[in-house]
Order: sequence, then structure tokens, then C-alpha cells
Amino acid sequence: MKYIFLSFIFLFTLNCSINKVSNSHGAKFIETKYDKIILNKSNKNDVRKIIGPPSSISKFNDSWFYIERKKTNQSLLKLGKKKLLSNNIIIVEFNSMGVVSKKEFLNLKNMNDIKIAEKKTKKKYDQDDVLYDIFSTLREKLNVASKRKK
Repeated sequence: MKYIFLSFIFLFTLNCSINKVSNSHGAKFIETKYDKIILNKSNKNDVRKIIGPPSSISKFNDSWFYIERKKTNQSLLKLGKKKLLSNNIIIVEFNSMGVVSKKEFLNLKNMNDIKIAEKKTKKKYDQDDVLYDIFSTLREKLNVASKRKK
């Protein structure tokens, strides 16, 4: 029994690592690549060479979005919850000739918390209403009649 316990502890500590595991999504190192894009000089081909294909393309105006997101595991006590390390976004807008007209870099400090409204809409009728009772009994009778025909 003692050897089983010691082997379990050995395997458990063998799987633990000192370095935290981080998951990256999207384009990598876009913060350093942002400075290489030159306003009114770089075109779409240059931006593709510098950063790569965009994560998303706008349907409304000629804008490309590049997203980089990095998450890491927190402590063992947090039970697998991940912490957001970086959330970088580059927005590149092009003019009609395909040349960069505007560029914008957003990071974790620029993120806003979205507040959801707590108000609920009310129905115009109540389930305790007389009309609701009449229509619900009619609906039940129609459903029973249609089931009999089948």
C-alpha cells in the first residue's frame, strides 16, 4: 500500500510543471507587427505579408480585423479557470485604392464591460385572464381533434 501511494505521488508531481500553460488564439505578436504598417503607404498585399490573413473582414466598410488572445491557467485552487493575459486587436481600414487609411490597436485596457439591462418586459395578457382560458381550451380541443384524425 505504501508503494502504491508513493508511486501515485511520484506520477502526480511528474505531471505538474513549473511553467504555466498558456493558450494562444489568432495572429501572434501583432503588437510588434502593428508598427510596421505605414499609413497612406502600405496596401492590402503589404498588410498580408506583415501580419497574414485577417481574422475577420468587415462587410460594411473595407476593414480588416486581426485578433490575438492569450489565456493561461490559474492556480490549482481555481479549478481550471483561465485568466486572460492579453487580448489584442488591430483594426486596419483601407481606402478605395486599397491603401491603409486608418489603423487602430486595442488591448486589454481598452476593453469595456457590457452592462446587461435587468428590466423585463411584461406580456399584455396574463395567464389568469379569461380570454387566455378561452383560447387555451379552444387550442386544446383543436389539437385533440387533429390527433384523432391521424
